[in-house]
Amino acid sequence: MRLSVVIPVFNELQTLEEIVGRVQAVELPPPFVGKELVLVDDGSTDGTRGLLAELEKRYDNVRAILHEVNQGKGAALRTGFEHATGDVVLIQDADLEYDPNEYPRLLEPIADGRADVVYGSRFIGGESHRVLYFWHTVGNRVLTLLSNMMTDLNLTDMETCYKVFRREVIRGITIEENRFGFEPEITAKIAKRGVRIYEVGISYSGRTYEEGKKIGWKDGVRALWCIAKYNLRD
Repeated sequence: MRLSVVIPVFNELQTLEEIVGRVQAVELPPPFVGKELVLVDDGSTDGTRGLLAELEKRYDNVRAILHEVNQGKGAALRTGFEHATGDVVLIQDADLEYDPNEYPRLLEPIADGRADVVYGSRFIGGESHRVLYFWHTVGNRVLTLLSNMMTDLNLTDMETCYKVFRREVIRGITIEENRFGFEPEITAKIAKRGVRIYEVGISYSGRTYEEGKKIGWKDGVRALWCIAKYNLRD
């Protein structure tokens, strides 16, 4: 099996090289025998594009795809999924909030044949977490609860970055949301497909807004709309 790591990128010059190095250093569990990194630059203006060109030259398994204008994380993921060629597709943010060393844990349920989709939860297990915003945590839990009420799933962290899919699952779904509405949209759509979903506990080192965090309250409002839209629509 081969792993595709899809990384949406927008103005991440300070962290991109380090996160790519961390992903490259991860040793994958059997039966995985290799990985590719699909980096989708979503209209960066801070010099990230020059670094992407360097990374493509440095690593044989890195591909960079460019959006001419910023469209949002969902749009970048949609492009990345279209170009992913691995048997399993994993989403990785370009910042340093999520640790690639946890890939073996995320991949285990799929490698064992038990799961089709795996979510990495920041709210279960005894992993380390940076202490930051109270209302962000409340918002995440409320959105997850409302999503669960509509999907009849018992997820603990619908908004997590770490989502892993068998390629045939994610390629069979049309992503419509361009921004952070991707999270409730994909959750609703995989729930309707009746695939096997697992959660595993992960660590989390969140960023402050001064450090580059991008999601805001407007994205939370959009997530509410997406929960209703994609669960109620046939």
